[in-house]
Amino acid sequence: MNVYYKAMVEFDPARLIIRIAATQDRTAFAELFQHYAPRVKAMMMRRGASADRAEDLAQETLLRVWRKAGLFDPARASASAWVYAIARNVSVDLGRRDVRAASWLEEQVAPEEEDYDEPEMHLLIAERESIVRSTLASLPDEQLRVIRLSFFDGLAHSEIAELLGIPLGTVKSRMRLAFQRLRGPLGELK
Repeated sequence: MNVYYKAMVEFDPARLIIRIAATQDRTAFAELFQHYAPRVKAMMMRRGASADRAEDLAQETLLRVWRKAGLFDPARASASAWVYAIARNVSVDLGRRDVRAASWLEEQVAPEEEDYDEPEMHLLIAERESIVRSTLASLPDEQLRVIRLSFFDGLAHSEIAELLGIPLGTVKSRMRLAFQRLRGPLGELK
């Protein structure tokens, strides 16, 4: 029996998910990740996501599989169907968050009473977006990570603390420090 065929015969995603739920087995998760991450990424790219975005969506999907493994019921769905359903939900959830974040940014950056057709307004919006992006990029990694987990992934502060293995107060401090750094450059534009 060739190695490829043997690996395909032995791969049992349901068994791996059950092991993850029961013992938080990192080896089982690594095997599941290795199998599903490229497939979920390809699915997301077929749905129109860029390669980088698709990779982020695949990682978020597998992270949710890790966290929600205890909810998997092989009697209700196959492991593949369950993983792909999570992937679809991740895509929809993050798409909704992106829309909400974009509308929030528009509200913050360009008040409704201003005329969007004015070239100066386009320049101001572009300048503010550039400042936000560069300020975010300049944040220390630990601050940027909590900002991303909170605002882009929609996790609560307690979930972030649990995920990163740090105290809740540390998460809140990092958020506060990040906001202070963002507030400085944006306050200069008013």
